[in-house]
Amino acid sequence: MKKRLPPLNWLRSFEASARHLNFTQAANELNLTQAAISQQVKSLESQLGTLLFKRLPRGLALTDAGLAYVPAIHESINRLTAVTDELFGQGQSKQVTIRVSLVFFTTWLAPKLPFFYEKHPDIRIRFTSNIWQEGTEKEREKERETDLNIRYGRGIWSDVKAERLTWDELFPVCSPDLIRDHSLPLQTDILSEHRLLHVLGYEEGWGYWLNQTNMDYSDNGLGIQFDTLISALEMAKLGQGFAIGRTSLVAEMLKEGSLIAPFEQKLETSEAFFLTHTAQKFLHPNAETFKQWVLETAQKQRN
Repeated sequence: MKKRLPPLNWLRSFEASARHLNFTQAANELNLTQAAISQQVKSLESQLGTLLFKRLPRGLALTDAGLAYVPAIHESINRLTAVTDELFGQGQSKQVTIRVSLVFFTTWLAPKLPFFYEKHPDIRIRFTSNIWQEGTEKEREKERETDLNIRYGRGIWSDVKAERLTWDELFPVCSPDLIRDHSLPLQTDILSEHRLLHVLGYEEGWGYWLNQTNMDYSDNGLGIQFDTLISALEMAKLGQGFAIGRTSLVAEMLKEGSLIAPFEQKLETSEAFFLTHTAQKFLHPNAETFKQWVLETAQKQRN
């Protein structure tokens, strides 16, 4: 029959007594009486069915069983103390690590962060940017090392829990200076006269938009490819071509007038930004606080 584990307070009394080889000093450390320490150690020895200490005229000595048992108990108590402090004690000030794409951080998250810090000034956050290479072992390792991850896709990942943050429309954007001499809305044949700014890693890019809107487009060979959407949007703001915009990412640029949406055709996206974390991972309270704030903020923006 499997033996049940001894109570933790018995093990703590044994471990402290083993370090000091003195019940009185162990009692002082644990804020207990000497009699309580002695009784708990006796109870532990009774449950285990063996003596752990030799009671000497001056102090204690560990038996062979005690010598064999104490390293494991010492390590277990230290690990339990560290984890408890990390999660519930001093760990309340733990830094939360969040991986997020540069374009989402710059255009969506950064402008909203002051509102988070107004409510939670003591939560420390470390942001890391990322160009995702889905499915690689290196990326999976990085996912495990972070508390929260904001990633782009369809939300179908077997290894993480994903909660949607954006519901977008897809449409071309450009600088107002690029089409200064044209009336709006534009006819799509103008695209063949300008440079298209492509972004790698997005299924719903230029090809998708042109196919879904049945646009008659002739590739002029002037397109540029980027590995981040923020780069394409910056080039578009500089009047260097047309980029594909997503509502949540270009809303402020449209509002301030650095970009315009010159075509009538818009498509709902099936891809989106998702907040993810490893499904089996316990979220630190600080990470849970940030997660709930992001989800509430996204829902308010959607409404």
